[in-house]
Amino acid sequence: MIKAHLLLVDSDPATRGPLADYFHAEPGISFHSACNLEDACKILQDPAAEFDLIILDCMMPNRGGLEKLRQIRTDMRLAGIPIILQTLQPPTAEKLREGAEAGAYHYLNTPYDRDALVAIVHAALAKSSFRNALRQQLRSRSLTPQTLDACEFSVRTLEEAGELATLVAQACPNSEAALFGISELLVNGVEHGNLGLTYEEKSRLALDNRWKDEVDQRSAHPDNVGKRVRLSFLRESHQITLRIADEGRGFAWRDYLELDPARACDPNGRGIALARMLSFTSIHYEGCGNVAVATITQLNCQ
Repeated sequence: MIKAHLLLVDSDPATRGPLADYFHAEPGISFHSACNLEDACKILQDPAAEFDLIILDCMMPNRGGLEKLRQIRTDMRLAGIPIILQTLQPPTAEKLREGAEAGAYHYLNTPYDRDALVAIVHAALAKSSFRNALRQQLRSRSLTPQTLDACEFSVRTLEEAGELATLVAQACPNSEAALFGISELLVNGVEHGNLGLTYEEKSRLALDNRWKDEVDQRSAHPDNVGKRVRLSFLRESHQITLRIADEGRGFAWRDYLELDPARACDPNGRGIALARMLSFTSIHYEGCGNVAVATITQLNCQ
């Protein structure tokens, strides 16, 4: 485990207890636990309490878990904290959409095993750290917004992908929403497209907290140093169109356009569906699946 401060919110001692016992035994992990939403609110409202992750029982009475999620996301100080929803049964497609709209992108199915817990926690923390860094970059750029009409760019690394995502997002109406989707598509192009990282490999790397190291190592390999992910931006009267092309072999993209209950508790595999839901009017792929085309309609355009 990496160093992190967690908040566990669960009304059932049968699940809260084992989680607490596990994290007690993990060096680098500190946590608070709450058995109800009222206690969780008090803990979160303490300005001195800074959390890196929240594990929240989404089956609390009166659907309180999701309601609390929505409240958390309206607080700027708490909005960037990743949230894992804990559930006794795999969520349905509808529940996945509800959770995503409320701001939760990860699920933990109980009873859980150690590997699943570690992989999901690591993946949630890594994704959150990356997204929060991009949000900070975006906000620092906001004093000098960029206006783009027709441009082309290329990137090679995750760092370059993040820098480009913040630049292009400024030209979109809802910059933070666009940033989420643009960064997802660029990162997919780098790690899965050009570097050939598979779904299964990324899941295993999440378990060992080695995802970023592996991506950096592959980026430096002689076979990959010349590969680029290319983004083209076009603003028309009715929409913004983004085309993101990598040099990979493509993938079965239709399987990833929707949030899939079968993959709900995997540490990865929902980025494209979330981008389609939260960032863009549409996403489709061309060719073998190595060209993503995303649009934002005129209603959302500047």
